Amino acid sequence: MSSSHAVPGSSPIAETAPLSLCAREPHVPADRLVAEMVPPPRFDSVRFDTYVPDPDQPSQTEAVRVLSDFAAGLGGAHASGSGKRKWFGRKTEVPSGPRGVYLDGGYGVGKTHLLASLWHATPAAPSLKAFGTFVELTNLVGALGFQQTVRTLSGHRLLCIDEFELDDPGDTVLVSSLLSRLVEEGVALAATSNTLPGKLGEGRFAAADFLREIQGLSAHFRPLRIDGEDYRHRGLPEAPPPFSDEQVTRAAYATPGASLDDFPALLDHLARVHPSRYGALTDGVRAVCLTEVRPVPDQSTALRLVVLADRLYDREVPVLAAGLPFDRLFSEEMLNGGYRKKYFRAISRLTALARDAKGLVAQ
Repeated sequence: MSSSHAVPGSSPIAETAPLSLCAREPHVPADRLVAEMVPPPRFDSVRFDTYVPDPDQPSQTEAVRVLSDFAAGLGGAHASGSGKRKWFGRKTEVPSGPRGVYLDGGYGVGKTHLLASLWHATPAAPSLKAFGTFVELTNLVGALGFQQTVRTLSGHRLLCIDEFELDDPGDTVLVSSLLSRLVEEGVALAATSNTLPGKLGEGRFAAADFLREIQGLSAHFRPLRIDGEDYRHRGLPEAPPPFSDEQVTRAAYATPGASLDDFPALLDHLARVHPSRYGALTDGVRAVCLTEVRPVPDQSTALRLVVLADRLYDREVPVLAAGLPFDRLFSEEMLNGGYRKKYFRAISRLTALARDAKGLVAQ
């Protein structure tokens, strides 16, 4: 924990010590979980017009067109009753087919940018549209209960789900049931993922045992493939090498609002905080400084770190680290296993945040 860090040098660098994530135990009321179901700060200003399609990837231009039409089609009445015939803006269509769009593609091709743009472009009050990650959605159900979640979201025009991944059979049944109920209530759906709907569960658990649930879930979406390279690697320098513990500690003391923690202690602390609170854990933090970064010891710890990386990336919080490079956090077994897409996403996002943190270290 940061309290164990002595400031290098003979004089203090700042009047106050850095924050410590390990010292925080946030409590998040259920109403905050609902109110915060909006695009994260990183995507406050994104729009379809600010998405720049790769000219070598026509699927990106097509995705903008389809989603723009989708948003325009949500401008009429709620999709129940008379509003149903306005799905995708085509009054002659009865919504017997997919009632949502599923953006499938690799890391960093702009899926979240497009999903957030859809949220912004949908002509409805923010209280009538929701945006959250898959984990945040399951956490909402845990906080409110299934029936209350259905009642809370059933009046919405649109539900956007980012990073849609099913990690266990219970979540498969839960989310399939929830979305089925919301579709019945006329809610439009949009989601991003790195896995096609019909492939959900592959490599994670016995997909055959839940094939019926998975197929039923995929029927709600029109898959929309988006090809391209990870934009975080286009023309950008390689991820900076880790700094020394001394450099990171000095930077933490010199940066107002920075936190400072030993990486192993932070991993232990994450086990005591529910993932639904990881966003609140970073409230007011301007930069995260970590010393003694080392390999993640097990899969449960690794998955918690993935959630924290997502929350830090959403909030654009730079991460300054000493020790092991971020691309060596996860073992080869983890990177070749069922959760590999999550781990690669975490590496990509932490690498981007490490680049953002380079300026915190005095040259």
